[in-house]
Amino acid sequence: MGGRGAGVGDARAARLHQRHRVVLGGPSVSSCPEYYPEADLLHVGELGDATDRIIEYLDTHRGRPRRPLRFETATRLPLSDFPVPAYHLTPIRRYFLANIQFSSGCPYSCEFCDIPALYGKNPRLKTPAQVLAELDQIVAGGAASVYFVDDNFIGNQKATLELLPHLIEWQRAHRYPLRFACEATLNIAKNERVLALMREAGFVTIFCGIETPEPQALRFMSKDQNLRMPLLEAVRTLNRYGFEVVSGIIIGLDTDTPDTADRIIDFVQASAIPILTINILYALPRTPLWRRLEAEGRLLPDEGRESNIAFRMPYESVLDMWLRCIITAYEPAAVYERYVYNVEHTFSNRLPFPTNRERASWRNVLMGLAILGRLFWRVGIRGDYRRTFWKAALPMLRAGELEALINTAVVSHHLIEFTRQCARGVRESSFYAPEAPAPPEALAG
Repeated sequence: MGGRGAGVGDARAARLHQRHRVVLGGPSVSSCPEYYPEADLLHVGELGDATDRIIEYLDTHRGRPRRPLRFETATRLPLSDFPVPAYHLTPIRRYFLANIQFSSGCPYSCEFCDIPALYGKNPRLKTPAQVLAELDQIVAGGAASVYFVDDNFIGNQKATLELLPHLIEWQRAHRYPLRFACEATLNIAKNERVLALMREAGFVTIFCGIETPEPQALRFMSKDQNLRMPLLEAVRTLNRYGFEVVSGIIIGLDTDTPDTADRIIDFVQASAIPILTINILYALPRTPLWRRLEAEGRLLPDEGRESNIAFRMPYESVLDMWLRCIITAYEPAAVYERYVYNVEHTFSNRLPFPTNRERASWRNVLMGLAILGRLFWRVGIRGDYRRTFWKAALPMLRAGELEALINTAVVSHHLIEFTRQCARGVRESSFYAPEAPAPPEALAG
């Protein structure tokens, strides 16, 4: 199922719905259960007493209920009591990243974010032993990279400091079979003790919701934690520990002006962040932003629009800003230049990880060579930006940086193609938007 308003609308789900009971849960259902009228059973909230009741219902009732039923969690199951996910039922090798969770919740109250309402401001935790047990199963499934899906990996910095030595010991004992990534607030750059331990534990990527390079906008959205050190200094600090920074950027804020796009583009170039999720603002239910806009009468139906917000700037101007930002950021030479910077100035700061038998298995080597072959053919020979590709690829090949080359080329190709589809009007500009934006020529009319 997709984001807001997706319901059980696609053809496959509709066919299944004729034969089977449809049970939905998760963040979107928990936030907006009314958007899913075609589901038979809705699980609202986290794992807990509602989970037990919904399983009992499925065990004791046959067929579909006459009307949709809602099961809402009143008592959450402590994360320390969570069962180990059934990783053995998942073809982990087929995924770019495996996922694991250590904590849930975030202490901050960014205006646009629904995490505090859904999961609380006091992060709840699994034990280090739980995390290591899950990593054992993830490695057994063939994963090479794992993303900590915590809302904020340093939401409880004391707990993070307690977990990291266990991760380091586990990685050393298994000869570093995994590379880790996570999401954290940008003020993580101020805690160099955490950064040093994360580097030693095998973390290589951190997603930070930078949102905007404009300080007044960060204050307006209650994201002052991003202002505890200059943005570029924070990014460079993370790079110094070997962390590739991935950033979220939002367009359509009340503080945006016609100059905002220029500032975003300047920040992208100056920061050399390769991957940025540049999205148009969308008001989620159960957020301070939703409540404020509702009081101001600025929430709109989203049919045919990329957002449910009546922006301060003209709607077409916001879309034009978004298109200009992504087209500039993901012009082939620009994205490759940022990646080359990170190969030279960020990846080189990572630990010299020991050779791991599983990571260097013939199966993985053959898979890597197959990916390289497809890249050489599709991008290096047939691609319209092949000169840009080879300018970056040849030095990496000479240095034996095959993993960096594959990562750079695969991700860059996705970003370039995604941007071109957006420019043609076949991709959405918001994770929550119900449909793709109109192409630029349609907007101009």
